[in-house]
Amino acid sequence: MGNKAKNAGLVGLGLAAGVALTVQVSAWAQKGADSPLPLEELRQLADVYGLIKSDYVVPVEDKKLLSEAISGMVASLDPHSVYLDQKSYREMRESVQGKFVGIGIEVASEDGYVKIVSPIEDSPAYRAGIKAGDLITRIDNVPVKGLSIDEAVKKMRGKPGSKVTLTIARRGDDRPWVVPVTREEIRVQSVKAKMVEPGYAWVRISQFQEATLDELANKTAALYKDNPDIKGLVLDLRNDPGGLLPGAIGVSTAFLPKEELIVSTKGQIEDSNKSYYGRREFYASGGADPLAKMPAQLKTVPMVVLVNGGSASASEIVAGALQDYKRAIVMGSQTFGKGSVQTLRPLSADTAIKLTTARYYTPKGRPIQATGIAPDIAVEETAEGDGLNALRVREADLQRHLTGENEKPGANKARDEAEQRQKALAALKNRQPLELGGKDDFQLAQALNHFKGLPVKTAKPEAVEAEPSSAAKALPGTETKPPELKDSKK
Repeated sequence: MGNKAKNAGLVGLGLAAGVALTVQVSAWAQKGADSPLPLEELRQLADVYGLIKSDYVVPVEDKKLLSEAISGMVASLDPHSVYLDQKSYREMRESVQGKFVGIGIEVASEDGYVKIVSPIEDSPAYRAGIKAGDLITRIDNVPVKGLSIDEAVKKMRGKPGSKVTLTIARRGDDRPWVVPVTREEIRVQSVKAKMVEPGYAWVRISQFQEATLDELANKTAALYKDNPDIKGLVLDLRNDPGGLLPGAIGVSTAFLPKEELIVSTKGQIEDSNKSYYGRREFYASGGADPLAKMPAQLKTVPMVVLVNGGSASASEIVAGALQDYKRAIVMGSQTFGKGSVQTLRPLSADTAIKLTTARYYTPKGRPIQATGIAPDIAVEETAEGDGLNALRVREADLQRHLTGENEKPGANKARDEAEQRQKALAALKNRQPLELGGKDDFQLAQALNHFKGLPVKTAKPEAVEAEPSSAAKALPGTETKPPELKDSKK
């Protein structure tokens, strides 16, 4: 898929794209727990273990051998099933709480280097003068070229108060500069909201965390207090990798009538076959109802949901629900296609496995896995083309991915063509990183055109990967006036 931006994320966040987690403590209630053990294979495993202990060139600790055996067994299933050792388990808990220890930057890979997509406001990186578009070429004087984005991210993690030295290359500067940055705990706000034009609001969810519903309620209430006559709201889920399932249910419920079906799951065991509705029991575990303080206008305000190839899992649940009920027009490009359920099965107080146990389905029963959500109106990332989105790896590209019910073999082959990759790389070479919600945000501009009844510039035919879902089936590559949104009231 080329060397450019296959992956992006907050330094220290450490979540695979689209982790819509459920937690179950009873780890062994699944079907097949009482099946006979494969004794011959277990004997072979014991023999290999013994040979390594007796014959390997250097001694190996028992704990390491057993931990790696568990990790390999789980990882062989699919890209999202994983064994969480003490460190990984702790990092996962921190990330869903919206905090981590790092320097506070959102990064992507570019030509083998780490590119700064955006520094988090008031973070150590922000205060050190690091800017969007900068390239990190060395971390503690170790060259970054050749490292994966995950390996580079790990090098920038550490204990609060510790320092990491970055070598930065900036476009227009003759020489790189070296800057020491002190790590600290970073708290990430998952929701941003503002008025982008008089009468039109923009609400962005960057990840579904424990505090997302409270943040959404507070920020939308503030918007409506100062702007009571909002005529249209853009819910921006682009590059949102997912997060906690209750957050996705709550966000969907905020915009839909009460009690509606939001998402369902189907799996091998009875406990994996569930339906989740817009009820407090599914999105709030206790305390005050976070949706109680949300403005009533959210149920009826005309909406556009922006998505792209980086929208995964929980964000696909929200987009699919709002699309099925024709509550919003979904605009942008095909989503990631992460439609599998990962259940956290604790093994001890500080270790667990994250195991794929079911598939997600939209309220109308559409599978999400490996196909994603097709936009009602396909709009490219920029006026010149689909930019970074054309280079993203999606669920169907991953090795050993769980096959989708509607997955078409070879559907993603077009994105793998070298010529297409090179064209995309050339187009992006001198372009500044896109600021979502900024004045140059092309897709946001098309969403505003939709609200105003102005022509919307849709994607070219070769950029459309799937038939538009329902609400708008305009000819791609043309300018069109999308259909009006239907009132969600029944």
